[in-house]
Amino acid sequence: MKKRDEETEAAEAAEEDGSIFPWRRRQRKTHHLLLRLPLLISQQDSAIPLHQPTTLASAIQTIHKQPHSYSSKMAVSPPNLTLSVSLPHIFVAFLLVSLCFSISPVLSDSSANSSQTFMPRKELLKLKRVNDYLKKINKPAVKTIQSPDGDVFDCVLSHLQPAFDHPLLKGHKPLDPPERPKGNETSETEEIAESFQQWHDSGESCPEGTVPIRRTTEKDVLRANKLRRFGKKPIRHLRRDSSGNGHEHAVVFVNGDQYYGAKANINVWAPKVTDPYEFSLSQIWVISGSFENDLNTIEAGWQASSYDPVSPELYGDSYPRFFTYWTTDAYQATGCYNLLCSGFVQTNNKIAIGAAISPRSSYRGRQFDIGLMVWKDPKHGHWWLEFGSGLLVGYWPDFLFSHLRSHASMVQFGGEIVNSRSTGGGHTYTQMGSGHFADEGFGKSSYFRNLQTVDWDNNLLPLNNLHLLADHSNCYDIRQGRNGVWGTYFYYGGPGRNIRCP
Repeated sequence: MKKRDEETEAAEAAEEDGSIFPWRRRQRKTHHLLLRLPLLISQQDSAIPLHQPTTLASAIQTIHKQPHSYSSKMAVSPPNLTLSVSLPHIFVAFLLVSLCFSISPVLSDSSANSSQTFMPRKELLKLKRVNDYLKKINKPAVKTIQSPDGDVFDCVLSHLQPAFDHPLLKGHKPLDPPERPKGNETSETEEIAESFQQWHDSGESCPEGTVPIRRTTEKDVLRANKLRRFGKKPIRHLRRDSSGNGHEHAVVFVNGDQYYGAKANINVWAPKVTDPYEFSLSQIWVISGSFENDLNTIEAGWQASSYDPVSPELYGDSYPRFFTYWTTDAYQATGCYNLLCSGFVQTNNKIAIGAAISPRSSYRGRQFDIGLMVWKDPKHGHWWLEFGSGLLVGYWPDFLFSHLRSHASMVQFGGEIVNSRSTGGGHTYTQMGSGHFADEGFGKSSYFRNLQTVDWDNNLLPLNNLHLLADHSNCYDIRQGRNGVWGTYFYYGGPGRNIRCP
């Protein structure tokens, strides 16, 4: 009962807050006019006949239709108007005022239509919580940049980014760059890495000392099924073999050793995602713990969602987007995508996490890939992220994790999709990678190349004891190889539903 009273008080407070809900101001204006309705009735006997049923909406319509006569008559001769009011008029006015204060619907502001819009208290509370969350996550901007794809990026002072809301980071500043793993080549320039971020097409950039953060909108949050799950992956029971839980993979992985990082170049495509509750991604996983409630992961790659305004995914469009993720409890309560919670600390003013990647590869056309590396700083123990070749994005502080505070026990590379039809009906048509099977090869199938891990002494090493997994190989498959140019590589992906995958 106490909780219900608190919710009621919060809803009533929200209703009275005209800055959050401007329609309340319009309603107050309507009340103000109705209090003067007895004076109007005497001047508008033909507009509201007493012998006909009178509705609140029709009475208000009459007032709105006579703004000039109302104001001029009141200004010229208010005493005469008051004397002309009869007892029946006063009685009708009293009923209308009583109705106005007792009904729950809120009047529409449309001048052409007097239909009513319901705003239940539960919805009011939800909107209040959404606005509170947006105020917390969208930090004050030094500069704002409009991306050609519709995104808005705020240039936020580095020490004000969401990570520093964490109790263990309050008052801190981003760390200096760590020592990179030995054998890490930096042949690409920063300009090449930046060119894969579509927001740079605007010609604008964030000043030194700031970080670009994609602005979260009310629409973004309302697409989520629950506010507390916004920015988080779905809770699921994890198994290394993911069959049966709606998540399908085509991956390679190594385990059985201690790993301190991973590196690969990932081919970028824009796969078709056919259901608003599905996604298609290609990424690196750095993993420790059991596949139960204590699973720790660090993840980075690109992800595509459905081009559907009701999609519960983060972006509501089909662009492949650079993303990060972390969790310490198998995606239950901890962790989030990108910078949507206190966790990842960004140090770079040129790369925006969550931004669309452009250009993208095309079938039998030009191919594009992004280089990603995650590794543990041997001095401070934090996990750093590099985009492209040599462009540091930021780091995950070691105190976020339990098992990963020491090292990883497994590294995984590859693709994942969500099949929302897994509990019945045919398989989804959502594509993985390029949407073509691995045997089609370069220019047609998606790939990972130059796969490496980092050892205890901060050395980059080729993969040993590699394992392949395609848990629905008739829908999405994988083929691995090695050569002197690409090192260890693999092709992967598929179209989803087809003759062999009904």
